[in-house]
Amino acid sequence: MKIISVVGARPNFMKIAPFIKAIIRHTESNQSSIEHILVHTGQHYDVRMSEAFFSALSIPDPDINLEIGSGSHAEQLGYTMIAFEKVLMDQKPDWVVVVGDVNATLACSVVAKRLNINVCHIEAGLRSNDMSMPEEVNRLVTDRISDLLLTPDRLSMENLRREGTPECKIRFVGNIMIDTLDANIAKASGLSIGSI
Repeated sequence: MKIISVVGARPNFMKIAPFIKAIIRHTESNQSSIEHILVHTGQHYDVRMSEAFFSALSIPDPDINLEIGSGSHAEQLGYTMIAFEKVLMDQKPDWVVVVGDVNATLACSVVAKRLNINVCHIEAGLRSNDMSMPEEVNRLVTDRISDLLLTPDRLSMENLRREGTPECKIRFVGNIMIDTLDANIAKASGLSIGSI
């Protein structure tokens, strides 16, 4: 199985770290072979907003960096969709995994579905019910077109059910940010205020 996971902005980095570690553990235990490709859209590209998180969270360097950079929401979405379509045409994955609610989440899920590739959304079902938030639009569209919705809590499951999502697509997995916290709590405890 080939999986492409996508990150674009700082919140994504904290969510993808435990997912990648789980894939590595799964493959090392010889349960089955998973070819994993990490795509960074480059929405956050500054060292302090990107590379520092990859290093601190022990995330492997991205296999592909789309280098989208900053711009308006429309520019980021459009440039990401154009660049990511080329990646999908070349790599032909079985699944695309998106996390959270940033522009990369929306853009890459839409392109994957247009190419009939399965989409998994980690942190599905979160709602603010504030349509003036770009993130809320990203969440709603991504959840609507995803094939597998991994929810962080029971409320998110209820949100998806209320919106008519078939039960077979919803899986309660817990909050992946807690996995990141657990993996880094010893390191964080060793920090002094002056070193931050």
